[in-house]
Amino acid sequence: MEKFSYEQNGYNRREVNQFVEDVIKRTEGIIVRCQEQTKQIEKLSAELKHYQTMEQTLKQAIVNAEVTGDNIKRMAREESELIVTDAKHNANRIVNEALLKAEKIEQDADTLAKNMKIFKRKLKIIVEQQMAVVDEIETLELE
Repeated sequence: MEKFSYEQNGYNRREVNQFVEDVIKRTEGIIVRCQEQTKQIEKLSAELKHYQTMEQTLKQAIVNAEVTGDNIKRMAREESELIVTDAKHNANRIVNEALLKAEKIEQDADTLAKNMKIFKRKLKIIVEQQMAVVDEIETLELE
């Protein structure tokens, strides 16, 4: 908490104005970071949807490969099973990567929400303290 020096009519206006400007700059910085993180969350969400679509496509490809594998010769069936196995490994890898990214997004969103709550509380305390100072000044002026 900053302390302001006193002048003839109360606190030093320049110091108070500078403090308010600093708070505004910090608030704007937080807003910019929130916007950037929101964009990042949207980007990662879009990537997650893309990976989910790819997963569905791969799962459908696996089903189709299995149906087709039943209708071809033994050698083709073995080759088809290798393709299916590779596709499953790739699908699992893609799903795991997508889940990790989704988990990171959720963690970032939770952290951002917590930080926003903390910032709001601190800002509220600062504003309340400043209002108390204003009330004190008004009380002093009335006396």
